[in-house]
Amino acid sequence: MALCNSLLSEENFLCSICLDVFTEPVTTSCGHNFCMACIRKYWDSDDLCQCPICRKKFDRRPEICINAFISEMAAQFRKSVQLRASRSPDQNFVELGRVACDVCTGTKLKALKSCLVCLTSYCETHLQPHQIAPALKRHELIDPVKRLEDRMCKEHNKPLDLFCRTDQMCVCVQCKKTDHKTHYTVPLEEEYGEKKAQLGQTEAEVQQMIHERLQKVQEMKHSVEISKREAEREIADSVQVFTALVRSIERSQVELIEVVEEKQKATERRAEGLIIDLEQEITDLRRRRSELKQLSHTEDHLHLLQSSPSLCSLPPNKDWSEISVHRSLSVETVRRAVSQLHETIRSEVKKLCDAELKWMQQWSVDVTLDPDTAHPSLILSEDRKQVRYGIREQNLPDNPKRFSKGASVLRKDGFSGRLYYEVQVKEKTKWDLGVAKESINRKNDIFLGPENGYWTIWLRNANEYAANDDRAVNFLLREKPQKVGVFVDYEEGQVSFYDVEARCHIYSFTGYTFTERIYPYFCPCLNDGGKNSAPLIITPVNHTD
Repeated sequence: MALCNSLLSEENFLCSICLDVFTEPVTTSCGHNFCMACIRKYWDSDDLCQCPICRKKFDRRPEICINAFISEMAAQFRKSVQLRASRSPDQNFVELGRVACDVCTGTKLKALKSCLVCLTSYCETHLQPHQIAPALKRHELIDPVKRLEDRMCKEHNKPLDLFCRTDQMCVCVQCKKTDHKTHYTVPLEEEYGEKKAQLGQTEAEVQQMIHERLQKVQEMKHSVEISKREAEREIADSVQVFTALVRSIERSQVELIEVVEEKQKATERRAEGLIIDLEQEITDLRRRRSELKQLSHTEDHLHLLQSSPSLCSLPPNKDWSEISVHRSLSVETVRRAVSQLHETIRSEVKKLCDAELKWMQQWSVDVTLDPDTAHPSLILSEDRKQVRYGIREQNLPDNPKRFSKGASVLRKDGFSGRLYYEVQVKEKTKWDLGVAKESINRKNDIFLGPENGYWTIWLRNANEYAANDDRAVNFLLREKPQKVGVFVDYEEGQVSFYDVEARCHIYSFTGYTFTERIYPYFCPCLNDGGKNSAPLIITPVNHTD
């Protein structure tokens, strides 16, 4: 039985034309076996009558008859294959999505290889001729694929084994001789190698992009956590501030009520004393009236004359016409309470501003003035940290970045994130400070405002401050700033100004959308007859303030 199974595994029982188990096998005079239908069809399609395997030519078509022995052995071989398939279906039956053997009849087995010459996919059994027969060994085998006809040239019915780099398409040998004759073509394997290397490089780049984006995701998650903690801290701080304010208001209200109630009690006590005096006088007057009435009805002349002098004169009494009871108004008390509350609020606001300023100072950057942008009338210090207005214009080369009108200058480098810097404005009567976008017109008259790409505040006439918003916003400051802090949050569209020494907020531009790089902007303004000759000075940020 083992010998039989061994014999049944030989390629002699597979037709080399249809590559299936023999059906009605016949034997030629040269000793090779074929299916009767296969060899007849082969001879019908060929002008020469020859053996498909050894190429032996026959003068005339030989008479052929069924080889009974080979037929019987082929039948046993077919049964053996079907039996093995029924015993191990998981290994032989074609699975969903797999390529089926094109030769199998009945139950299809999964293909092991596909032949690019035969344009056929073979299972393990039907692949054996390609592994044994010398002529079939030269065929190109690949991992099983569907639709092998797609790998053939539709026009010339030849394998697509070349790649045209000019047209970026697969072509056959005949295509290269005709339509792609002058094109740059290479073997499919060469293009495959380069494309595979390119895909590997692209894969590495994609992997790097994935890595970078994963890092960005982690950064964003970390930023969200930081933002969450900052929000919780801000909420806690605001709750503390408002709690203090509420307590201060409640305390002021209680004190005011106590003062008003005390004054009311004093008024009531005074009124009670006056009422007692009045009631006593009323009692005395009623008694005097009764005595006078009795005396006026007496018939005793002597008694009337003797008593009348004392009764007819009015008793001494107070002048009640100028005496009144009025509760004094508590305006002064209320004013004092409100004033105290105002000071408490200012103190708490200052604490908030101080915390806010310290937070913004962590984004401080080194600001250096760009001489290529400075108006010819401006004089920059050697370290480019100071700028003042000169007596006469300098002879400087013009360039697209230089301001031709308006005594202005920008920072050397732009930015698109968060930024904070401080500028000393001490002893000046005029100045402009803020930021400007890169595309501002530097050759015409300057009109400050967000619509023209400027976010600035200014000082005029020594004490007139304004923000150059969509409309001018004038404001009064309790103290004249000696140093101004400027903070920009690009993503939030915010530009804020602070009095650094007073630790208080001056003005903020909010809700804007920046779409290009932003540059710190400085304008020391005209000298104003020497009154405004002091420079604008970019100072280091003191983080310990």
